[in-house]
Amino acid sequence: MSETGARVLYIDDDAGIRRLATRALERRGYSVTGAERGEDGVALAAAEQFDVIAVDHYMPGLDGLETVGRLQALPNVPPIVYVTGSDEGRIAVAALKAGAADYVVKTVGDDFYDLLSAAFEAVRARAALERAKVEAEEGLRASNARLAALLGEVNHRVANSLQLVSAMVRLQAGALSDEGARSALDDTQRRIGAIAQVHRRLYTSNHVESVDMQEYLGALVDELAEAWGSENGERRLIFSAEPIRLPTDKAVSLGVIVTELVTNALKYAYPPGGAGEVRVALLRDGDDGFRLAVEDDGCGIRVDAEPKGTGLGAKLIRAMAQSLQSVVEYDSAYSGCRATLRAAIG
Repeated sequence: MSETGARVLYIDDDAGIRRLATRALERRGYSVTGAERGEDGVALAAAEQFDVIAVDHYMPGLDGLETVGRLQALPNVPPIVYVTGSDEGRIAVAALKAGAADYVVKTVGDDFYDLLSAAFEAVRARAALERAKVEAEEGLRASNARLAALLGEVNHRVANSLQLVSAMVRLQAGALSDEGARSALDDTQRRIGAIAQVHRRLYTSNHVESVDMQEYLGALVDELAEAWGSENGERRLIFSAEPIRLPTDKAVSLGVIVTELVTNALKYAYPPGGAGEVRVALLRDGDDGFRLAVEDDGCGIRVDAEPKGTGLGAKLIRAMAQSLQSVVEYDSAYSGCRATLRAAIG
């Protein structure tokens, strides 16, 4: 029983059946419009809004299956219930394949209209659920787009703020005469740059929750090479990476680690003004892990040696590695210095 006065388009070439169907369905609360031919029904469906359409199988000219096909080509077509006097399964299957939402076998008596009314309500309920699902998905996509735009703007502002802080640190370093203090501020500036680079990547990409490490570390290594190029003669920074995306917090931690390890290698691996090479590699480690390696062919490092600088870099490396639930290991058998870190991607 329809309690909403749902509009029904009933397409059947038999005028007597259309009249019976109209009276029976109106007693059940429906508003019924009849159509004698398939072509007429398609024209009515294109011109008016109906809640459900019933289509008879046997009709001259445009038969039931062809009518369903024409109806399906219309925009926003309501659900279709196929009505057939035959209980052959092939007809029902063909109707459902053509686009009908349900079918009812035509019989004599009120039982048929009870079944037809039940089919109407079932297909209308399914259509309502489908519309609600589509609307919910569209709303979710719109919400995600707004959130992505907001996060992009946040990352943009954070990157700009960090760049401003970096400029202030650079100005402060330039005003100092103490070489140790100036070197410490230079290191601080590089650390700020490593974090700022992450936020630049986030607001210039379509991803706001993860970072393309191949692009990020490549840009970071290029910045380090440019910053150190004029100070260390013929020294080269070589970077290689496989395509890996990491969550933002892990990307920041890894960027700081790379900055510290590369800076240490450029500072201490080779004699002042001497040539040398520092290699940075990021590779997959199994299905859900990655491995970072930073190595040089210089003087090597003793794990128990006193820090040559302030020791802050070593503390940062340990802290960032802990945030990745890992440690940085140094290969004591390697002729130069090789630092390796393994961690999970997710």
